[in-house]
Amino acid sequence: MADAMDIDTPTPRGTKRKADESRLTLQAPKRIKALDQNVVNKIAAGEIIVAPMHALKELIENAVDAGSTSLEIVVKDGGLKLLQITDNGHGINKDDLPILCERFTTSKLKTFEDLTSIGTYGFRGEALASISHIAHLTVTTKTADSSCAWRAQYADGKLVPAKPGQSADPRPTAGRGGTQITVEDLFYSIPSRQRAFKAPSEEYAKILDVVGRYAVHCAGVSFSCKKHGDSAMGISVPSNAGTIDRIRQTHGSSVANELIQFDVSDGKWGFKASGWASNANYYVKKTTILLFINHRAVESGAIKKAIEQTYSTFLPKGGHPFIYLSIHIDPQRVDVNVHPTKREVNFLNEEEIIQSICDNVRLQLSKVDTSRTFMTQSLLPGVRIPTITSSTSPAESRRVSKDSPLTPSSGSRPTPRPAENNLIRTDSKLRKITSMLPPTLTPTTSSSLELQYTHSVRQPIHCRLTTVKDLRATVRSTMHASLTSIFASHTYVGLVDPLRRIVAIQSGVKLFLVDYGMLCNEYFYQVGLTDFGNFGSIAFATPLSVRALIEVGVRIEREEKRKEKGKEKEKARNQGQPQQPQQQEAEEKDDEDEDDDIDWDEIPDLVTKQLIERREMLLEYFSLDINETGDLLSLPLLMKGYTPSLAKLPRFLMRLGPCVDWTDEKNCFHTFLRELAAFYTPEQLPCPRSANAARGEDGNRESVRDVGVDVDLNGERERESEDADADADAEIAHRRDYLARTLEHVLFPAFRARLVATKGLLKGVVEVANLKGLYKVFERC
Repeated sequence: MADAMDIDTPTPRGTKRKADESRLTLQAPKRIKALDQNVVNKIAAGEIIVAPMHALKELIENAVDAGSTSLEIVVKDGGLKLLQITDNGHGINKDDLPILCERFTTSKLKTFEDLTSIGTYGFRGEALASISHIAHLTVTTKTADSSCAWRAQYADGKLVPAKPGQSADPRPTAGRGGTQITVEDLFYSIPSRQRAFKAPSEEYAKILDVVGRYAVHCAGVSFSCKKHGDSAMGISVPSNAGTIDRIRQTHGSSVANELIQFDVSDGKWGFKASGWASNANYYVKKTTILLFINHRAVESGAIKKAIEQTYSTFLPKGGHPFIYLSIHIDPQRVDVNVHPTKREVNFLNEEEIIQSICDNVRLQLSKVDTSRTFMTQSLLPGVRIPTITSSTSPAESRRVSKDSPLTPSSGSRPTPRPAENNLIRTDSKLRKITSMLPPTLTPTTSSSLELQYTHSVRQPIHCRLTTVKDLRATVRSTMHASLTSIFASHTYVGLVDPLRRIVAIQSGVKLFLVDYGMLCNEYFYQVGLTDFGNFGSIAFATPLSVRALIEVGVRIEREEKRKEKGKEKEKARNQGQPQQPQQQEAEEKDDEDEDDDIDWDEIPDLVTKQLIERREMLLEYFSLDINETGDLLSLPLLMKGYTPSLAKLPRFLMRLGPCVDWTDEKNCFHTFLRELAAFYTPEQLPCPRSANAARGEDGNRESVRDVGVDVDLNGERERESEDADADADAEIAHRRDYLARTLEHVLFPAFRARLVATKGLLKGVVEVANLKGLYKVFERC
């Protein structure tokens, strides 16, 4: 059994103690002693030199104070093994070398009152003293009036011999004008501090940050920094580089290309600030502020917070700016002696100065903020924009569900690598240089109508008409989910036939031929429903006569009807027996009777009257502006960047009379939008006329000879015809180029974003190739 536990029995309260027991043993107080000067210096050195970057900061400031125009920095193991800086400044006199590394020895300050007007980086004279207590320090310097350079070694603030047994006095050596300071084995006397550093690469990155800050600010001074033994420079900034070029060298072109300059001063608060700030097009995950107050690199939490709040209204959530800010404040208003490493300073009227700077930055940002364009596209109610997740292919990233016609796939689980026959292959030339340019048409390929876009003061309205909602619901009810998914994930291949209006697109592993005429008609009809009452307008500089345009449209319509009848008769003759002369005369008489049934001459007046009577409704709902005298002032604009062919305008206006049901509201909106969509649909471009003329050239010559026309006259007409055909071919080629660019860069990207493919479009889409099917064919071969 274990021994019983020893328990202290408490003394009962009220028990009287003896005099010897009540006597307490008091310890004598510790005496206050002055620390050894070496201990004091090492403690101070640990406060001033926290990391290699702080030692380099002090050395850079001393070099710039010495009037240097070139600084070369070499680093080894993140500055712990070697930190060397070479400048071409004034140098140090030989007589000053014995006290160079003693504490509080400086050439920049004599009395305490001098702090109120200090204009240099250093002033306390502690940097080199602190470094000499925690590292091996070597100084090589040469002044302009010295015949040679002098080298000295220091330890614990005193001169020491280079080797045991030698003199500690500075010794002459070869060297160039200026000073070279070499710091080796930093923190060798503080092992705990040396072990605290993680990796040399992290310390080297901090050193580059310090060098980069001073390289941006110190105009006229060249900076170079590299690792020991490497030929490549980490930072290299020439002395003649401007501020923008210095930022480009140290922080990259992405920020240098998006900078705006600001300049603000106020005599009341005694400051002047200038710098460069990133505009609203640039943002990073962390704020970068290069802050200099009276040429001193400092940090200020108040300034950083104010700058971030200023940019919060311009940048997206999580975005942060870049800013280089140099503030000059009356030295009498600044207290620089508030931090051991001089990282922070205090100055009077801090809030007012910060507010003035932020207001100026906000003003400059608002001036250039117009360069950003945020495009928003609305869809029919209940339809979502399909999105592509990073873990799925474009073809597989869209799923159809009962709740939504197009529901994005979750993509939460990584998908396995697809088989070879499921890999999506696109044209290697898909990434073109033109894709890096804005999707606008160049002047060489633009239409003949020059447009200048302006913002309308008209406020958007929310359509609450039941008839429009019913038409939208009809579109949703006829949506084909698979076809919509194809267009939402397609890749445009190219224009196949502009006469038949056919293009090729790829979706997933399939290739399709598509009738883009049907697509455009359906797309612009849906745009009309979605943006009902909120259309833009195409305003004409000179009003056009509606009646004159309708007359042209009547002639075009009448001629096309005659051509259609002629084709039908020709087809009937080819399929049936030859007609008797009496039958031909009867058909010609029937055609004349049909023409008599339609009074073509009255159509312009009737349609013009209808449009003038309904001009208020047309302007309110469709932005079709017609004045009281029958002049056309503007047309509805359905898509920015695309202008319909104005050659179709006469027929469009003419068809608004007989083809639009003006008696019923729902049918009126439906038929009008269908006619508007047909007007916006790209025209069918014919084949070159020279090719058609070449096919019928022999027959034309033979018929001319039969009637006895002079040969010279025939040749002259042929030359005139060839010139006309050449001009026509050039115009057709120009329109084809314009059409190809419009389809690729304007229309089909719009289809991909917001087209709801209906079942009626199925007859306009033909699958011509399937990668899986091709693999099966090749396997059988």
